[in-house]
Parts: sequence; structure tokens; C-alpha cells
Amino acid sequence: MHFIETKLTGAFIIELESVIDHRGFFGRSFCVEEFKKHGLDLNPAQCNISFNHKKGTLRGMHYQKTPKEEAKLVRCTRGAVYDVIIDLRLGSSTYCNWIGVELTESNYRAIFIPPGFAHGFQTLKDDSELFYQMSTTYAPECATGIRWNDPLFKVRWPIQTELTMSNKDLNYPDYMLKNIVS
Repeated sequence: MHFIETKLTGAFIIELESVIDHRGFFGRSFCVEEFKKHGLDLNPAQCNISFNHKKGTLRGMHYQKTPKEEAKLVRCTRGAVYDVIIDLRLGSSTYCNWIGVELTESNYRAIFIPPGFAHGFQTLKDDSELFYQMSTTYAPECATGIRWNDPLFKVRWPIQTELTMSNKDLNYPDYMLKNIVS
């Protein structure tokens, strides 16, 4: 595996190191020891699949609050998505910064998302699917989100019209710095 550090502290893009022959290829997509060597703590407690029918589907921006903050490893197993993460960790040198990365069924990339980040994605193709590994189980009482187009972050989503979104995602509030910093 190749660990590519992003501009957001603690967030990595992980690429397969493939052994290729006439049959195809083989590559490790997760190894707890390799992750620990890079300072990444992910002992999966839960795995999820997100399947999305339509190009332009936008899910996010989701996160879990303390005490159930979660690390995630996200990979696209079918289709293509534009995956976005926002650093919401107070005191982080990259606080309130975001990145977007294209994950596709053919680039085999994954993104490691540390605890304290909001996460969302937009499908770039019909019938796109993501596979998630999470460090903790879902806790509905800690699950929350921020508005996908919050002007504080200015996320540049590739598809601007004909979005498919849940009412919940459409109605998340803007991130309020004054309510967080005290």
C-alpha cells in the first residue's frame, strides 16, 4: 500500500501496491500493522455499503460527535464519486479546511478520514457504491452533520444541478464557529 498524506493533517489517500500477472492483480487494501506504521488508528468495528442509483447523488456532510467520533476508511467499489472531508478538530493546524478526491472502481483508491472530520460524497456515475470501514459503531445520539454547501467551507462540488439528496442532508445547519469555540 502507498500512503499519500493530504494537506489535511492525519488524512491519507491509500493506493494499492499491486502484483500484476496474466490473471489480473492482487493488492492489500488494509493492514492494521501498515496503518499503525503511518500513525493511523483503525481497528474496524463496523463496515457499511452505500449504493446510489443516480449520478449527482450527494450525501453529507456527516460526522459523529464525542464520545463516538469515528475514523473511516472509504473506498469506491462501483462507479465513481467525488469524496469530500472537512477538518472540524479544534486546535488542528488544518481546522475548517477541506479536500476532495475522486474515488473510482478502477483507481482502487481509498481515503482515510481521522476522527473529528465531516465526510460526504457526490456520485459521478449512476449506480455508484462505496465501502466503509469504521473504527466505532454507529451511535444515533452522536450522529450529526453540517450543510453540504455551507459558505464557510466553499466546497466545490463537480455537479451543481439536479442533485439527489435526503431531506436530512438538505436541512443540516451551517457550521457555527461561535458555538464551537469558547
